[in-house]
Amino acid sequence: MSTDSVAALNDWFAEEILPHEAALERYLKRAWRNREELYDLRQEIYVRVFEAAGKARPHSPRLFLFSTAKHLLTDRVRRSRVLRIDAVGDLEALNLTAGDTTPEHELHERQQLMRLANALRELPPRCREVVWLRRVDELSQKEVASLMNISEKTVETQIMKGTRLLASAMFATRRKQKLQRQFQ
Repeated sequence: MSTDSVAALNDWFAEEILPHEAALERYLKRAWRNREELYDLRQEIYVRVFEAAGKARPHSPRLFLFSTAKHLLTDRVRRSRVLRIDAVGDLEALNLTAGDTTPEHELHERQQLMRLANALRELPPRCREVVWLRRVDELSQKEVASLMNISEKTVETQIMKGTRLLASAMFATRRKQKLQRQFQ
């Protein structure tokens, strides 16, 4: 994705999606019980919308935003009904062996992790620190703000910026790989 198309996508996102933030927050508060997860849900919705819009802009951005939110919540409910690994007392009962993953799968996972690490390194320093503290160290928004001596709104803005930049970088890498495979 070229710099111009990324800029256009960022502009589209700011103009067509972000104005619905308050309505999205109200919807999530009504639809999801765990208030602590609302911020992360909203960010995940934004990432999904951003990535999808990178492929093709939706005709009705507001409808697409809320459809994405509904699908994410549905996925979360569905996953919560699946037996969690930590709920199983005996992992051997799951009949898993270390050899279940293929070398190709492990290589793919390592490559994805390297791409993410490279994209993270490319973030502006403050943005990178905020994303790291929030997503890796799993500090709350309030804790990050206090630790960095910035406002919670700044933390939120930096997370949103970092999420968009990371999604954009990962999307660009996937698209490049897809094109490379087509010409091999």
